[in-house]
Amino acid sequence: QVQLVESGGGLVQAAGSLRLSCAASGSVFRIVPMAWYRQAPGKQRELVATISNRGSNPFYADFVKGRFTISRDNAKNTVYLQMTSLKPEDTAVYYCNTPTGDFSWGQGTQVTVSS
Repeated sequence: QVQLVESGGGLVQAAGSLRLSCAASGSVFRIVPMAWYRQAPGKQRELVATISNRGSNPFYADFVKGRFTISRDNAKNTVYLQMTSLKPEDTAVYYCNTPTGDFSWGQGTQVTVSS
């Protein structure tokens, strides 16, 4: 069973940057595409970005396009989300998983953007 541990969240001012990390256990990580999601209070979890198992073909939701960058390091079993030009509406708990949510969800990492 793959375990996912997200980290790197925090409190940042609008227009600031953060880099999130998601460490996965197990060798299956390197053969599956990965994704970042987020869930704001009172809202459903939404897809933010995806990346292929080889680190290519990134996909971004329109609301983060041009501001966020997804990447991965298969040698470290880790997927990253570089977030720049943050907005208060980016405030949410951020999670990683496959694009189809195949793994058990981690605890997420809280990102709070102040105006």
